[in-house]
Amino acid sequence: MDSAALARDLFFERAGLDPARVTRTLGQAFKGADDGELFLEYRQSESFSLDDGRIKSSSFDVAQGFGLRVVVGEATGYAHASELSQAALERATSSLAAVTRGASGTLAFGPSRTDRALYRPDNPLDSVALPAKIALLGEIDSYARAKDPKVRQVMASLSGEWQVVQIERPDGSRVADVRPLVRLNVTVVVERDGRMETGTFGVGGREGYGRWMQPDAWRSQVDEALRQALVNLDSVPAPAGEMTVVLGPGWPGILLHEAIGHGLEGDFNRKKTSAFAGLLGQRVASKGVTVIDDGTIEGRRGSLTIDDEGTPTGRTVLIEDGILRGYLQDRMNARLMGMEPTGNGRRQSFGHMPLPRMTNTYMLAGDASPEDIIRSVSKGLYAVNFGGGQVDITSGKFVFSAAEAYLIENGKVGAPVKGASLIGNGPDVLTKVSAIGSDMALDSGIGTCGKAGQGVPVGVGLPTLRVDGLTVGGTAA
Repeated sequence: MDSAALARDLFFERAGLDPARVTRTLGQAFKGADDGELFLEYRQSESFSLDDGRIKSSSFDVAQGFGLRVVVGEATGYAHASELSQAALERATSSLAAVTRGASGTLAFGPSRTDRALYRPDNPLDSVALPAKIALLGEIDSYARAKDPKVRQVMASLSGEWQVVQIERPDGSRVADVRPLVRLNVTVVVERDGRMETGTFGVGGREGYGRWMQPDAWRSQVDEALRQALVNLDSVPAPAGEMTVVLGPGWPGILLHEAIGHGLEGDFNRKKTSAFAGLLGQRVASKGVTVIDDGTIEGRRGSLTIDDEGTPTGRTVLIEDGILRGYLQDRMNARLMGMEPTGNGRRQSFGHMPLPRMTNTYMLAGDASPEDIIRSVSKGLYAVNFGGGQVDITSGKFVFSAAEAYLIENGKVGAPVKGASLIGNGPDVLTKVSAIGSDMALDSGIGTCGKAGQGVPVGVGLPTLRVDGLTVGGTAA
């Protein structure tokens, strides 16, 4: 069964909806509108967590429903329900009549179609039996404690979901997508001489549980979490001031996502509230800096066959060799800006309207070796992993805490530091890039992006990067 047949079974045959009647109802709902869609969703999700050798929580949930959106100019009406029925759809249509009353718009052409399907319709929740999932968490706990006597606490969690969506337009066209997603997280707490430190590592992607449950895979994950915790035991207070910062490959791309990526989303630029508004075709970064958003990389956390408006995802060049080339667009903002949708209209669930959002956002590799980049720094900071952060879209200002960082002294990586934070301005930081490594890596599959109260899975990536003159907040006296 392909995704279209699966969606037809879930949303029409099981729910008892009549496709022809739904199409007629949508014709009434969109009369006079410029755009809109019916978004149907079915989702199964589960999660298990272990703490100190015991299963702390477990859950299983099934959710289904629809969201009906009509767009007139810049105005949007949205109604949603967890009841899949003709009566619920007609109630939603009636509630949106105030938006379209008196409107004389012409419905925009629907999204282009694609024959690509990134994922099979198989449900990843069924790929491994429940006892094996529970046993895995216990094995993680035992393995971590046996690795080092300093381990005091082990926390592990396993989660998965299976989402089926269908987008229907008033002309009767329908597109569907199946989206698996799994994640495994491990946290280890160690103690030495009364000092306790933590290390965390997570993996995941759009596939079944199988790969992550292989002993070689989860043991290496435990080893990495333990390594981070032990490194933090030896950390010293971080220095403060303006200095050269080297960002490691992979997950540090979260800084690129937050400080630059959000500022390149279409809604902020249409409303001119982004620091990048009006700068298309202008230099916004150092030569060599090329930033891509790509939702087509199979298996990655941010990848989708189609976005949540039905537009096929794509590979969008945002910055090319330092020049701003494009924005991330959903259908509404693209139409109002006279641009093409880029397949970045995303929503958390049927209860949310789509917004322009990132998928997998990363910087292309350069030609410098990571070792040479480190050797080029006489004194600075090497930031390998990041924790939380904040960014102001309008000004571009950001603050990020480094979960793992080291001093660089005379071209060599020195002592680990604790309490380091990076402070800067998104558009400005790209102009301070002076070396780009040849080791671009994507993150391990753990990113979730928040915007307007919605969270969606995303990916990030970065090569080793040298940034000159970045402000570091520290804790050293």
